[in-house]
Amino acid sequence: MNRRNMILAFGGSALALIGGAATWRVTRLPTMAMQPWDISANPPSDVRLDAFRHAILAPNPHNRQPWLIKIVDENMAIISCDLNRRLPETDPFDRQTTIGFGCFLELARIAAAERGFEMTTTLFPEGEPQPQLDARPIAKLGFTANSDISRDVLYAGILKRRSNKGIYDSQKRITADIASQIVEGIDGAAIDESEIAPLRERVVEALIAEHTTPQTNMESVELTRIGYREINEKPDGIDLGGPLMETLSLVGQLDREQLADPASGPFKAALDSQTATHRSIPALIWIKTPGNSRLDQIEAGRRYVRANLKANLLGVDMHPMSQTLQEYAEVSTAYKAVHELLGAKGEERVQMLARIGYGSPVDPAPRWPLEDHLR
Repeated sequence: MNRRNMILAFGGSALALIGGAATWRVTRLPTMAMQPWDISANPPSDVRLDAFRHAILAPNPHNRQPWLIKIVDENMAIISCDLNRRLPETDPFDRQTTIGFGCFLELARIAAAERGFEMTTTLFPEGEPQPQLDARPIAKLGFTANSDISRDVLYAGILKRRSNKGIYDSQKRITADIASQIVEGIDGAAIDESEIAPLRERVVEALIAEHTTPQTNMESVELTRIGYREINEKPDGIDLGGPLMETLSLVGQLDREQLADPASGPFKAALDSQTATHRSIPALIWIKTPGNSRLDQIEAGRRYVRANLKANLLGVDMHPMSQTLQEYAEVSTAYKAVHELLGAKGEERVQMLARIGYGSPVDPAPRWPLEDHLR
């Protein structure tokens, strides 16, 4: 959710409310939360740790980073879900969380191949958890040296990968050639306004539903980190950082209580900002799967992160429009409409819908260090 832009509703006048003594605070950056993106030139000797320090940079819903990693024997690892990082309101069946694990596993595979190792994956070795994820493993991984393994060209995109939640340039369109390069392994793309317009309306409809439904909005509010201190202490969830956000927090114009109150300025500004962002759709891509099994969801994540890496390497921004695909009552109308618009039939499921375009550069999302995921 792009609540960084909500500051535009307030303007810059709040900066005048603070004195010089507070300037140091409001200009601080959450440097600790960004350290996992600083991958040094000297990788760990254990290729598994090297693979996983790349994998934890994967996109995932609400930036919850739910991966638990257990190192086993000399060449194995077991990946499971931190059940405390589920999203029971917006992701009640853990579909989006499972897609995030697909992204994680694909980045680990790419990074292992870069070191000359093949990563073998056994998904759900103790059975597929339904209807929610449980303590059983997501995957059992093996790492074997293989001098013949091909390096993946998308490795170069891992540190450049972003989910750009800003407004995209409406005057700079996605060409058919660019779209065709991104959608390798993707089910489709819409670059014409006649195709985009009906999908855009459903996207905005679902966004408003998520924001105005108390329990789903509160899930986001409780995961919002305001200012560099909170972002460093809990480098997950929805980060609101930067000088203006720090200033608003300092002068009492921005806190979680206000973000939860439909009558408050911050609540209204956040909704207006997000609506503008979600209307900013120069083009869309989507991923469908034959069904909605956990294996389908993992495969959707693998395909999505590859498209994200490819797009960013081409200088194209990407941002999931996930609200239309969520599985709670208030978005059911938009959910049905999007599946019909994208031609999903029978058991087919639209797993991912994302906008692509050209926005202003953004920083990477905060991350817990690898050590916090190891068990």
